[in-house]
Amino acid sequence: MGVTVRALELDGFESLPRHTRRCVFWEMDPETATDTLDAALNGSLGGFESEFDKEAWISGLLLEWGSCCQIAVEATTGRVVGSAFYAPPGRVPRAKRFPTAPVSADAVLLTTITTEPGFDEAAALLLDAVVADVVGRGVRAIEAFGYTGSDSELAGDLVSLLLGGGVAGNVCSDCIMPTGFLEQSSFEVVAPDQYLPRLRLDLREGLGWKIQVERALEKLVVAESMALQSSC
Repeated sequence: MGVTVRALELDGFESLPRHTRRCVFWEMDPETATDTLDAALNGSLGGFESEFDKEAWISGLLLEWGSCCQIAVEATTGRVVGSAFYAPPGRVPRAKRFPTAPVSADAVLLTTITTEPGFDEAAALLLDAVVADVVGRGVRAIEAFGYTGSDSELAGDLVSLLLGGGVAGNVCSDCIMPTGFLEQSSFEVVAPDQYLPRLRLDLREGLGWKIQVERALEKLVVAESMALQSSC
């Protein structure tokens, strides 16, 4: 797997995979996401799909807060094969719907990490890039909502009704990270829930945060080296 990881810039928005460009599950409140510009132009796309609103959300954060997305790029083709989005919790309307909200005031919210088929290993590199970025900006912790999953239809319906503002199906399951992935990445549960716990990665606990950042930077250097070798 030869990939490089870098921060998304606004002129790179069109290079994102189709679903990543269009999904505003996190970025829009379900009560206000039904009449989007995309829906008006192209027909109903569902309550959480709007390329216009996703680009506007990213643009606003880049201007007012800074980097809010890390992308994994396949070295040989330049194709974006993964992304990680993060933001101050106040800029993520859907977060307040979770039963384990609110996110701690000292934390940045990691909303989602997604990868294209065949590039699952890029998820860890993307998380490491997020850690390295926010530590450099003085952030104390990263928090995230996980899905502790049951694949049963009942569990899916319960989560959908809860997060979708009472509308079953108004939830993008692809954009909620598995609890297991977060726990394997050193996050700890701080607000338990049967299906939707909130987890936290402290970045300033003794030497722990320093080790985490050093590990992240080492992985990124190795990834860059592998990508260069793959492109030769």
